[in-house]
Amino acid sequence: MAPTPTTFDRAEKTADREAVAAALAGASPACFWLDTADRPEAHRPLAGDRTADLAVVGGGYTGLWTALMAKERDPGRRVVLLEGRRIGWAASGRNGGFCQASLTHGEANGLKHLPRENQQLIRMGLENLREIRETLDRYRIDCDWEETGSLDVATEPHQVDWLREMAEAGGADFLDRNAVRGEVKSPTYLAGLWDREGTAMVNPAKLAWGLARACGDLGVEIYEGTPVRGLRTEDAGVVLSTDGGEVTAAKVALATNAFPSLLKRTRLFTVPVYDHALMTEPLTAGQLESVGWWHRQGLSDLNNRFHYYRLTADNRILFGGYDALYHFGRSMKPRHEHSPATYRRLAAHFQATFPQLKEVRFTHAWGGAIDTCSRFFPFFMHAHGGRVAFVAGYTGLGVAATRFGANVMLDLLDGARTERTRLKMVRRKPLPFPPEPLAWVGVKLTTAAMVRQDRNAGKRGPWLRFTDALGMGFDS
Repeated sequence: MAPTPTTFDRAEKTADREAVAAALAGASPACFWLDTADRPEAHRPLAGDRTADLAVVGGGYTGLWTALMAKERDPGRRVVLLEGRRIGWAASGRNGGFCQASLTHGEANGLKHLPRENQQLIRMGLENLREIRETLDRYRIDCDWEETGSLDVATEPHQVDWLREMAEAGGADFLDRNAVRGEVKSPTYLAGLWDREGTAMVNPAKLAWGLARACGDLGVEIYEGTPVRGLRTEDAGVVLSTDGGEVTAAKVALATNAFPSLLKRTRLFTVPVYDHALMTEPLTAGQLESVGWWHRQGLSDLNNRFHYYRLTADNRILFGGYDALYHFGRSMKPRHEHSPATYRRLAAHFQATFPQLKEVRFTHAWGGAIDTCSRFFPFFMHAHGGRVAFVAGYTGLGVAATRFGANVMLDLLDGARTERTRLKMVRRKPLPFPPEPLAWVGVKLTTAAMVRQDRNAGKRGPWLRFTDALGMGFDS
């Protein structure tokens, strides 16, 4: 079968380049969530040596949840959190704000990798989401929490049957073409699947800042501007070296996400890919009326190169995704955070999705690194005689799953046998990625194969079938 251009292939080809350029002309190259006067003052860097019962490396969601719950489990435990730059500055403050219950990057991916545990993991994911809401209430964390549910939309004919099958499996409502366009008015929608539970929308930076405040209120010592340069084990404990001093801790939790791990043996298990997003100016009442979006769901389409989009508290639209850019050598540099070609592509796709908003301007354009592993959901390691725990691999679906990952790390460090630590998800590792240049070749081959799948009515070609047989999770 000859490849068929997708809806968004056609959108790029027919885009009004002048309209796209005008929409992007005033966009600030900065993350919208972080670009606010409400950002808290930075904590001071570490100066001098410290001792702790638990040291946490990383001030994103995983590190913050680990520190917070460590104090909840044992208020007398001395906890120190070290962040190389600012709290929530990386993926935790740059993401789309989709707080989804899934721990396995979607039910289908969980069924593929852990069929016997999938229902258990679905239940645990929903419990985890409920506990996040309870934590926000308990500590009065205002992060624009909205339990909107999610709406997956078909933009290609073959995807309609996928949605029907997913609806028949239970837990979500199938919407035909008229029904889905009654929810959100887009000429690209052919059908939809509305999962009314399992997803909340948040302001991601406000969530990180709120967790940090709660940690501080419980007595966690937070040091920003304190990159950890090394880790070693001594009789006194695990020693973390920084430019400002050393922290000696009985236990250490590593929550460094896409950044190179202090445990070198974990480094081949992830690759950093860069995701990008645009934010519009606030919609007027008339513009919002023209779109509908009455229930404010988080939206995404079903392509391998998919878009995600949502409304903010002040009725802007965040529109992101599609490109996932890998740079040779697992490179992570500030210049990778911006991709003008991706911004133009996203703007063209936005205008095709919502032609009634063609005059809307973007105020912000930004990107950031995601830690991708080969099964698309987190994995865990235990090292240095049980004194160090590590988690990574959330693959862009970590806003809620990071709390689960933090709980697992604390279980491992406490030596506790729990329902979480008995999971194969926790005990099994994904397949590692190869070193360069094989990683680069593999990522390029896989990306090209996923593009062909989108253009071939969703049929997986030889390369993707090969990776399926290896047990790798290259599927969105």
